[in-house]
Amino acid sequence: MRRRGILHPQLARILSEMGHTDGLVVADAGLPIPRGVERVDLGFLPGQPPFLAVVEAVLAELSVEGAILAEEIQSANPEVLREVLARLEAPVTYVPHEAFKERVASARAVVRTGECTPYANVILFSGTRGVFPG
Repeated sequence: MRRRGILHPQLARILSEMGHTDGLVVADAGLPIPRGVERVDLGFLPGQPPFLAVVEAVLAELSVEGAILAEEIQSANPEVLREVLARLEAPVTYVPHEAFKERVASARAVVRTGECTPYANVILFSGTRGVFPG
């Protein structure tokens, strides 16, 4: 049994299987998840677990070379945006929410949280950043 890091077996497996440029979505409770995309459903109550806690845990275990956020987060949820940007050490691209939802279909998996604030979704792209010595 693991003592640290992600304890959820499905999420731990997905993180260990992530390859270069694979996308992992950390989503709020309302983001539609297309059929065929693996779902890790962590939400158990409104707000639980919170989006930022899950993002932080994933970032501690996954090398991320880029991220996509919906443009709408900038005006609809600036507090969450500020917190996500503070945790990311990778470039961020903004796309309209409809385009974001289209990109979810090609993700390796979607991790659904209990978050109920608007546009609290991010696609994290795995990479070699920080994995191999320079």
